[in-house]
Amino acid sequence: MGQLSLRNPLATPDQLAASPSLQHGITTELETDMRAYGCHLIQSAGTVLRVPQPVMATAQVLLQRFYCLASFQDFPLRSTVLGALFLACKVEESPQTIRNIINVVDIIIKRDRGYPETVTDGYDSEYYELKNETVMGEIQILRRLAFNVQVELPYGLLVNYLRSLELTDQAQVPQLAWNYLNDLLRTPIYVCFQPETIACGAIFLAAHTCSVPLPASPAWWTVFDANDEDVITVAKAIKALYHRPMPRIMPLSPKEMELHAKGTLEECISKVRKEKWDVHNAELALAVQTRMATTDASGKRSQAEHEDTGVRPKSRRETKDTRRDYSRRNSRHTGGSRSREARRDGSYRPQH
Repeated sequence: MGQLSLRNPLATPDQLAASPSLQHGITTELETDMRAYGCHLIQSAGTVLRVPQPVMATAQVLLQRFYCLASFQDFPLRSTVLGALFLACKVEESPQTIRNIINVVDIIIKRDRGYPETVTDGYDSEYYELKNETVMGEIQILRRLAFNVQVELPYGLLVNYLRSLELTDQAQVPQLAWNYLNDLLRTPIYVCFQPETIACGAIFLAAHTCSVPLPASPAWWTVFDANDEDVITVAKAIKALYHRPMPRIMPLSPKEMELHAKGTLEECISKVRKEKWDVHNAELALAVQTRMATTDASGKRSQAEHEDTGVRPKSRRETKDTRRDYSRRNSRHTGGSRSREARRDGSYRPQH
């Protein structure tokens, strides 16, 4: 993966079988779930930020490449997610402010964990911690990938292949194949095969699901520089993805990695959830009491002024009638709407 090329750098099966995370004692299931959850955060945040799909896809591919060369134990998932999304927005020329990225990702994590969905203040310690994580995540991605952030995506190839196979008029095949490409981003497939093979695998499974026949003699994928073994491997990866539930709570920091290793992460998150809701409800009750006290003080002040001056405050109806009368008198003195229009274009002359 270290050779610079316009083609996507690929990881070998040996690299995936001996990834840095596995060497640090992380199980294959946990690594798979953490990769999928990191891609889920990027996809969800990109949807909220309304960035194009290539931005979200590029960020997810960068995350998958990064963890082929780095361990979840050394580089926390949240920092990598923030850095990958921030970097992908620059690479795909769809810039977003670092504050928007931090707030959106933080809200999605809080929603997944059941925390109150409050936006972090731009001046508190939590925000500055997340900002430092974003910058460090971006730096580590660039460093580990040797600044090779070129990502070739299969979306354009998929459209061309569908047109060549005359499948664009099918009711479900194009959309289903497109969805398969998006879902495959949660797997390491994009760092194992080139875009041509991935697009062929998505078309193969979509056509098979919809019972649409494809040319068999010669095999249609050979025209697109793919082989049958790789196409079937991609299709199997898509099918296996839907048999595994999407994780919602994953360790995001070194401390949470230790808690997960001890088996106490769920218990700790439940405790923090209760504490955060207690604080949130207390702050909400205090805000309501302050608002009511301010309203009462304003009413008492108005009543005191009425008693001192002997003038009854005008009601809302009386205030509205007064404004209408003033508008009519102003229109009468200025000569009506036509005179106002004449004055506006410079043709008005006062009559003597």
